[in-house]
Amino acid sequence: MEAFTEWLVMVKDMVWGVPLIVLILGCGLWLTIRVRLLQVFHLGKALRFMIQNEEEGHGEVTSFGALCTALSATIGTGNIVGVASAICAGGPGALFWMEVAAFFGMATKYAEGLLAIKYRSVADDGHVLGGPFYYIERGMGETRFLGISNWKWLAKLFAVFGTLAGLLGIGTITQINGITTAAQNFFDPNKNGMLFVLAEGTSSETGITYTTVIAGLLVTLCAALVIIGGIKRIAKVSEVVVPFMAVIYVVCGLLILICNVTAIPSAVYQIVVGAFNPQAVAGGIAGISIKTAIQLGVARGVFSNEAGLGSAPIAAAAARTRDSVRQGLVTMTGTFIDTIIICTMTGLSIVISGAWQPELGLEGAAVTMYAFQNALPFPAQVGSFLLMLCLVFFAFTTILGWDYYSERCIEYLTDGKMSAVKVFRWLYIAAVFVGPYLTVKAVWTIADIFNALMAIPNIIALLALSGVIARETRSYFAARRQ
Repeated sequence: MEAFTEWLVMVKDMVWGVPLIVLILGCGLWLTIRVRLLQVFHLGKALRFMIQNEEEGHGEVTSFGALCTALSATIGTGNIVGVASAICAGGPGALFWMEVAAFFGMATKYAEGLLAIKYRSVADDGHVLGGPFYYIERGMGETRFLGISNWKWLAKLFAVFGTLAGLLGIGTITQINGITTAAQNFFDPNKNGMLFVLAEGTSSETGITYTTVIAGLLVTLCAALVIIGGIKRIAKVSEVVVPFMAVIYVVCGLLILICNVTAIPSAVYQIVVGAFNPQAVAGGIAGISIKTAIQLGVARGVFSNEAGLGSAPIAAAAARTRDSVRQGLVTMTGTFIDTIIICTMTGLSIVISGAWQPELGLEGAAVTMYAFQNALPFPAQVGSFLLMLCLVFFAFTTILGWDYYSERCIEYLTDGKMSAVKVFRWLYIAAVFVGPYLTVKAVWTIADIFNALMAIPNIIALLALSGVIARETRSYFAARRQ
């Protein structure tokens, strides 16, 4: 298993190398220029549109429902475990690069939402299919990018990577693993209820506990009950759970910042300096460099907000709307909420509490749990319970959202055969079931690999269609001014 994990890390380092980081950040920067800093000048309008559903238009769910479905997939373990992993491995400076990626990612997310509506397919019965596979196939085909009209092979490639990302990476294994780890840390931190020991007789016995098994079974059962109901049931659950869980987490984050307000300047200093001189704040910790901070910051940022991945436009395509630019603005708010607000609060809490320091020997959810235990004005058990509750909700809704994404990828790959989709649902549920029993490092490495592979064809399409995005944007705002 150790050799397999090392191989996965090698593959991850190759796909998440400098070229992909430059491609993702460069795409966000280019789109920011093409839409004239839209994420700054029109953020207020986007936030208003977020809660103002259109009465008319084609689609299966409201714009808010589509956003909540997307947020249910994006607000997940990346906001808690992903941020912690990035800071522990790349130092506080990794959070700075997460924010940079998110700022440019807002323009990327806007472009994805716009294209999703413009090139989606709406059947007579109201069933909608859209996302990168359609704007790659139709958009790049119509514009004859590089003089080529047939880009369906690239669309199929994206759909394959999207299916695998949902089934084996970001959608199932990482989320259920985060849930069971949080439950384990809260209910049985000393692993007294060991069901099966894997390393008996060692100084640090590891194995499967009753808590892990029970939590895994409960989440699998609840996920199955919602998943079988399809997009409308997923959207209904998300519209209730996503706002509720986001408010709880934001309130906890604000309490930490208010109660430790004097430590904020020092934390900000560590984050900014650590972005350009990691050793200055990491105390000579081996392996932390500027490259590491940037690589982990961007990778975890993309994992968290999914800007550039091409997942959110799959949900955006189902929105009941007539205007592509309007939905692009709504889709953009997802990155703002996910990273600029929630991930920032998580990162500041971790840096303020010192939970990232290697001498503590913490990893994953345990890092953020330490921050909640020591920085909130409550007994440690209360902080642990609140974080566990948030993580469970975050990860559970991500499981639901990514099932929808993967199903749409399967639908595209099989030319609309719903029998294949139904079979996939059970495979997806099975992946959720086995997720708790895989190692944290292997889980996150697999997720990073599939994220990168998804991003490549999607970023190519966004760059190829940047002219379309710019024209649609100018036309929309010119019409509003008139």
